Amino acid sequence: MIGLPGSGKSTFAHSLNSRIISTDAIRAQLFGEEAIQGSWLRIWLEVRSQFQQAVDAIASGEIECAVYDATNAVRKQRRAAIALARKSGFTQITGLWINPSIEVCLERNRLRSRSVPEEVIYRMARRLYGAPPAVDEGLDQCFSCDSIQSCQRHLLVQGLIRPSQD
Repeated sequence: MIGLPGSGKSTFAHSLNSRIISTDAIRAQLFGEEAIQGSWLRIWLEVRSQFQQAVDAIASGEIECAVYDATNAVRKQRRAAIALARKSGFTQITGLWINPSIEVCLERNRLRSRSVPEEVIYRMARRLYGAPPAVDEGLDQCFSCDSIQSCQRHLLVQGLIRPSQD
């Protein structure tokens, strides 16, 4: 997943039948709350561990896919995550950029109990829009959509997710 804070990444990830590997959840697990940035090395080691657990769960048929839920606003960080996923054993990696307007992200952010400072969101936006995600980063496919609903429709059409059984 790729997108600014407030774009809908986590909401969308939780709508999928998948294992979610979330840097926010890892921060909460390691440091007591999501807002504490903490040691990136400790977070990265846990991401690596969870990637490996997800690959094992896919191989055993326990789950169908995994989602790496992070902003991934910086190309270098995206490439590192993709390389780690490949090294862990993932063979099909799809980048999904949830890209509503920055105004939508800022409004959603204001409504959160744990908001991100607006200047941080603007900085992330400059980095993300300046170097948008692309397959040449190591992805097999890369899609951009402006809403959770359009992402769901696109992934259904591509056969990457199954229709809900609700």
